[in-house]
Amino acid sequence: MAAKNPHRPFTPDPEFLEALPDVKGNDINGLGEAEVRRPRMVWWAPDPDQIVHAEAQRWFYQHETDDKRLMAERAKRREVLERPVPDVAETAVGRAPEDWTAALSQFVESGDCEMTGVTRMRPEWVYQHHETDYETVIMLGVQHDYDELKSAPDVVCGTEVTRQYVRAASAAKVVAGWLREQGWDAQPVTGPMVGEILMIPPALECGFGELGKHGSLINKEFGSAFRLGAVLTNAPFATTPKREFGVDEFCQNCRVCEDACPPFAITPEKHTVRGAEKWYVDFDKCIPFFAETSGCAICIAVCPWSRPGVGLNLAAKLARRAESRADA
Repeated sequence: MAAKNPHRPFTPDPEFLEALPDVKGNDINGLGEAEVRRPRMVWWAPDPDQIVHAEAQRWFYQHETDDKRLMAERAKRREVLERPVPDVAETAVGRAPEDWTAALSQFVESGDCEMTGVTRMRPEWVYQHHETDYETVIMLGVQHDYDELKSAPDVVCGTEVTRQYVRAASAAKVVAGWLREQGWDAQPVTGPMVGEILMIPPALECGFGELGKHGSLINKEFGSAFRLGAVLTNAPFATTPKREFGVDEFCQNCRVCEDACPPFAITPEKHTVRGAEKWYVDFDKCIPFFAETSGCAICIAVCPWSRPGVGLNLAAKLARRAESRADA
């Protein structure tokens, strides 16, 4: 039996509900659509006037927890985003694709990020309002401090989430700057207000992990306790391989995030979204609690994979189980 959820029952703030548009976020996301299409932005718009949830997104920021630490991290993020990147050098440095990709390890060694990966851009990752000529996506991952994250949904967790978004933004700026100084155009991209492309699909393709029931990535080393940044470029990087280690089967049999979600936004079955069958979190159920708690993050905090030292052991156990079935 699941432990009693301290956040249930949850009753949304009537003022927030009043700020929501008539159109459902699930419809914007393409829930139930059988055809592949490019995504439309539903939340986290750099310019809220670009989305129908403009008033709801503004409500979210107007009702953030007034905490000095959180606001200080918000200020750091604005500073990083406003930091200029170098001009593109006139002469492009030549390297073999494998050497370009191997060179990304310097940013892990320097502590700018904890993981890197590379994949090719796909049209279905680019938002409908945006166009890009970049053909390659470099993904960057920054790990959470689990001791801070596990307090979700309070302000300690919210501050930690913002802190890692700052690191992700900074890492993207550093990597893009490095490429531009090498003579290759590059654009830094960071969450949560990405504006150009989806972040999770390229992270899946470049080997960061698998999609979990909670709609977020699960990484073998860090669980769900990390955030993403990206760099778009045409520099000739070699791609990194996709990784699968049993998350899908695990999530089918695990209900931890389902039981922990206050508004029952996480379901036990997959859904068809823009032509793909996958785990999907009900946006319209999720967003009121998300907005009222300045970002929630309960589902990634309670994920068994996110606890330090657990993920690698879980992956090894699942691999042994799969091997036993194959030998049977």
